[in-house]
Amino acid sequence: MFAVHILLLSGAALFVSAQIPKARGVSKFNNLALMFGRLGEPISLLKDDKGEVVFDLPIEVMPVERYRKKVKKTLSKNKVRPVVTTFSTAQATAHVEIGGQGATVEFPETFSPEIGAVNVAANAGSTTTASIGDFTTKVEDAIREAKLLTRYEQFSPFIPQHRKMVKELIDVLLGTDDFLTASAICRERVNRFMFMYAMSVAMLHREDTAQMALPPLHTVFPEKYFDGAIFPHAREEANMVDREDRIPLEIPMAYTATDLDPEHRVAYFREDVGVNLHHWQWHLVYPHTGPESIVRKDRRGELFYYMHQQMVARYNFERFSNKLARAPRFLNWREPIAEGYFPKLDSQVASRVWPPRQADIVIQDLAREDFQLYLDVQEMERWRDRIFEAIHSGRVETVNNTFIDLDEVNGIDILGNIIESSDISVHPNLYGDMHNMGHMFISLSHDPDHRHLETFGVMGDPTTAMRDPVFYRWHAFVNDLFTAHKRTLTPYTEEQLNFPGMQVTEAAVLTRGARQPNQFLTFWQKSDIDISTGIDFVPGGPILVRVTHLQHEPFTYAIKVMNSGRPRTGTVRIFLAPRFDERGTQLSLRDQQRFFIEMDKFPFTFRSGPNTIQRLSTQSSVTIPYERTFRDLSAVPSDPEGQAQFYYCGCGWPQHMLVPKGSAEGFQAELFVMVSDFTQDVVNGPRIPNMCSDGHSYCGIRNQLYPDRRPMGFPFDRLPRQVDPEKPTTLEMFLTPNMIVTPVRIYFNDRVVATNNRTKLVI
Repeated sequence: MFAVHILLLSGAALFVSAQIPKARGVSKFNNLALMFGRLGEPISLLKDDKGEVVFDLPIEVMPVERYRKKVKKTLSKNKVRPVVTTFSTAQATAHVEIGGQGATVEFPETFSPEIGAVNVAANAGSTTTASIGDFTTKVEDAIREAKLLTRYEQFSPFIPQHRKMVKELIDVLLGTDDFLTASAICRERVNRFMFMYAMSVAMLHREDTAQMALPPLHTVFPEKYFDGAIFPHAREEANMVDREDRIPLEIPMAYTATDLDPEHRVAYFREDVGVNLHHWQWHLVYPHTGPESIVRKDRRGELFYYMHQQMVARYNFERFSNKLARAPRFLNWREPIAEGYFPKLDSQVASRVWPPRQADIVIQDLAREDFQLYLDVQEMERWRDRIFEAIHSGRVETVNNTFIDLDEVNGIDILGNIIESSDISVHPNLYGDMHNMGHMFISLSHDPDHRHLETFGVMGDPTTAMRDPVFYRWHAFVNDLFTAHKRTLTPYTEEQLNFPGMQVTEAAVLTRGARQPNQFLTFWQKSDIDISTGIDFVPGGPILVRVTHLQHEPFTYAIKVMNSGRPRTGTVRIFLAPRFDERGTQLSLRDQQRFFIEMDKFPFTFRSGPNTIQRLSTQSSVTIPYERTFRDLSAVPSDPEGQAQFYYCGCGWPQHMLVPKGSAEGFQAELFVMVSDFTQDVVNGPRIPNMCSDGHSYCGIRNQLYPDRRPMGFPFDRLPRQVDPEKPTTLEMFLTPNMIVTPVRIYFNDRVVATNNRTKLVI
């Protein structure tokens, strides 16, 4: 059958038709996903690998006239029956004739004056007249704004001008009843990455698409994740080798620098595909701009703080593992940035390389006419000072000249939205746009006034920002603002921390292949990724790249708890922290608390007496499974529930990066386990059935309250109580009976495990 959607656009009728196989399980789910494929190609070319689905637009609305002849041949060759159209622009109506035996026309099910969409079912050969209403005007207005950014420029949600453009697109895509048609129009006319961002946000937040497939970004825009040197080889492989004979293109680990640069020791973390996908996905789930309904989410400001704090903590854990000092905070914006970064990425959208940043560069006032971005460093300093003043005064000023207290419940959330800043900042004119503009100052430091016609560097895009060493320095400073607030709060009392009658008596880690308990084992692993959907104008079939990444052996937590009271539920909280700092000195808890990384959190019902908990590492509340980073798109389940779990459980830390690298001699760390009172943790609110809750510690749960009433990072989010006035508090002194600390070691074995024995092509 044919699904046909109509839009009157600039005096022409737009038709999007899809030749859909009759097999069960194929739906608009798949058609929307196909829109992400090969975004540099016209939508009218074949969009699926098997040639079963094609989008058919009227030739006269093709953006590039020279493509029209090729599109006609494509449609004819694949026996797609084109829709014959006549229309009347004066009456804003479209007259549609459908040819072909057994074909059916489908429109939206109801007529809406606001959207102007109709839905009628018609048999083959029938004629239907459809009123378009103001649907065209809304989409065209959004496109007109978005077209200020050409299809071949870079896009960044950090740039206010780009934010305004994409906000209009998101608003239209969220509001339309005819999502497929609106998406098709936008895809052909606006910047490719802006389209990807807007459509992804819309699909995540529309009720009718919330469970639809959202292809991972590294398969849609592989140039943002992989060495630019692979793409000529990828095109050669696709054009010259039959699909069954193609071999993976291996990307070396040391393609951005050598160990002459000490920062390169942790490049495996910064440039990891899963780590960067997590950052991108988080910012899709929690966009800082858009309709208020998708921005104003439960504790989004606090999640901005906690997720980024955890990423910096994990990065510093990796630095300690590699005998590097913690990432220094970027405090003085007038001093040179010691670290340079040369990303070796090519922008297929902008047709240029990503600009590098030389070492010892100094950020300067911005005068970028191309981005309408004019901002002085001094203004950033004023924003910073006002935020610090608000923190130490304990209240923030709103646009209505009223004040809101930064209390221990909502203060961190208010600050998160101010510092980022999001559209729901209480006073954006007063407190500014500090986090976002910090990214832009750094990313434009090589060309602050556009004299060299260079675009922004990797720090200007949330997709690529985590690759740059200065990302962690910048966020170490941002985290300092949140820490300043947390230190104004009263330390947790023993009563707030304890769970009377509950005693954790033992906690151990049992790792596959370890010689004894409490040993984590890490190593390198090679994995293949299919990037064919991101390579334009090449024959179909897989195009594989092979990457080397950190991995660990699966392990189990074995926890013993004595419950001396009645049966009750507790929340098990598991953290890991380094025992020693970069100088080999044992960390005090005041310093150590900033390095605790959350490993897992889950409820458990304890019976009276002794209890034993066995918890697999793959069940972590922090991570998403390995298969969702290195996924095989050909293995997508056909049922909607399976598809939702396969794709949309995509926000979370990658499972393969759960355990820090460690060292050959066994990096010393401390495993902390706490059982807190579930009655103090549980969130009162409707529990909506949800197929995807993976990674909820960092990402929350879609359409629900954050599943833990305690402050994020509890119990290490505040200064520790002073147990002995004569001594600094250590972790052991901090413990109450419902907590335990176990010394552990992380052993790194410098071996490489291959996914299979296939031949590889080394670039």
